[in-house]
Amino acid sequence: MNYTLNDHTSNKKELSTWTKVKKLGPLVAPEKTVLIWAFIALIANSVLNLATPLVIGRTIDKYIATKDFHGVLISSGLLLGLYLLALVASYLQTSMMGGVGQRSLFALRNSLFNKLQSLPIAFFNQNKAGDLISRLNNDTDKVNQFFSQSLMQFLGSIFIMIGAGIFLLSINVRLGLITLVPALFILLFNQIVSPWVKKRNAANSASTGTLSAEIQESLENFKVVVAFNRRDYFRDRFDEVNHKNYDTAVKAGNANNLFTPVYGFASNIAHLGVLVFGILMIIQGEFTVGLLISFLSYATNFYNPLRQLAALWANFQVAMAGWDRISDILALESDMATLPKSDAVQSKARLEFKKVSFTYSSGKEVLKDANLTLEAGKTYALVGPTGGGKTTTASLMARLFDPSNGTVFLNGHDIRTYSADERARHIGFILQEPFLFSGTIRENIVYGNEEYQNHTSDELAHVIHDAGLEQLLERFQEGLDTAVSLTGDAMSLGQKQLIAFMRAILRKPDILILDEATANIDTITEQLLEDILKNLPASTTRVIIAHRLNTIESADEIFFVNNTHITSAGSFDHAVSMLLHGHKTS
Repeated sequence: MNYTLNDHTSNKKELSTWTKVKKLGPLVAPEKTVLIWAFIALIANSVLNLATPLVIGRTIDKYIATKDFHGVLISSGLLLGLYLLALVASYLQTSMMGGVGQRSLFALRNSLFNKLQSLPIAFFNQNKAGDLISRLNNDTDKVNQFFSQSLMQFLGSIFIMIGAGIFLLSINVRLGLITLVPALFILLFNQIVSPWVKKRNAANSASTGTLSAEIQESLENFKVVVAFNRRDYFRDRFDEVNHKNYDTAVKAGNANNLFTPVYGFASNIAHLGVLVFGILMIIQGEFTVGLLISFLSYATNFYNPLRQLAALWANFQVAMAGWDRISDILALESDMATLPKSDAVQSKARLEFKKVSFTYSSGKEVLKDANLTLEAGKTYALVGPTGGGKTTTASLMARLFDPSNGTVFLNGHDIRTYSADERARHIGFILQEPFLFSGTIRENIVYGNEEYQNHTSDELAHVIHDAGLEQLLERFQEGLDTAVSLTGDAMSLGQKQLIAFMRAILRKPDILILDEATANIDTITEQLLEDILKNLPASTTRVIIAHRLNTIESADEIFFVNNTHITSAGSFDHAVSMLLHGHKTS
């Protein structure tokens, strides 16, 4: 299955903005009550702000024109009260929406991370980690900023605009229409320009993800860069993606800033029209000075929010570009679902391949109609040239991938009928480059092992002794409390492999797969590991992938993996011959 994420810079048909906004519904559903109260505060704030121009116009015509200063003082007190109430409503609205934004950001990041956890290995092979981190951090924050800072301003601006428009038309229809005509130009401008602005923001989000991926790759491989003195190569690569990010950021910024001057120009034209026609109407006795001032205030109340909408609309486009990248991941479904259990036993072997084929999404075929049978308690070796398919075969055994065709059976059942927890209990996998967590050795070796999760250090030490792992633990100065560092050179790759080895052995799996697990370990320690493996339960099946011939010499059966086939190699000498021949022909 192709899991490559879309960068949203193509011209293919996309969902409408309203459809995308509706998809945000489940995200804010838990905040429904708070949103209702925030909306009430928003309406109250808008109504209070819309009431003030009428009070000001009435004061001018009724009290200032007649020099009734007592009336002016009463009106001033009324205005002060309205402003204070509007202040309280605005504060409540802002504080409530700030909480909604942070809680929504928390929920969104949780949902996104949980979705990533549910996706198969193929997804991570097809997408760069740096880009995924950018989606998880940067894009979710863009959506949060819109929710916490812009959403209520956006709705408030629209509400005030509608209210101001109603007042403009109710005071004088003809002058109101003159005031609102420039707004039609803005609506047309929005329809034409918004897709282009959104595309610019999407390109910037994609380039930010690429920049993040490039930085991560450079830092992860810095030792290689220094060893080969190729700082210039990575410097040039970084310079290229940094320039691209700069270009897209400038283009997105210019696109986002285009709305503000256009909206400002429309506002100025509207005010000019009100002044010209309003003064003519006053001269003709059809209007009063107070009404003209109220009218100008309502025109300001209509176009100032429109100016704010220019910036808010740009923020909305940025948020939607981020949401597109987030929803790409949320919409994905794993093609490795757990199938219903079947009582029928299809195979008596510990593990069996039946006509298994596998092709990567790139089109590279690794296995074709491969058959393989592994019995309980035996040791098997997979040999073959580099790139021949050994690790892919082992990954299929552990269901890190599903076959393109055919079936893998574990203990007589289709491996797809086992849940992830069940499969992890049955199959142990020690990688050439083991993955550990920051913490202690104790925390790493009991990770995912419910049997020992609540053991004390003394109880766990006793378990390690019984498993024959004590000599491995003694190689760490502080034993179980030794800190595992993922940065620097505090712990060698060989030491990390020993920790991964202990973690796998303690799980007592039915099948233990060792993929070059001793590649970074000295010969003496390797012999110790072989002795420990012999102490595993008699029913444990061992699968060894190794290039050291002495590692596979004691295997019960050796399989040669190359050219899409798995072939029994027979004797050790024959396997060596096939391996050499495979290297020559591959």
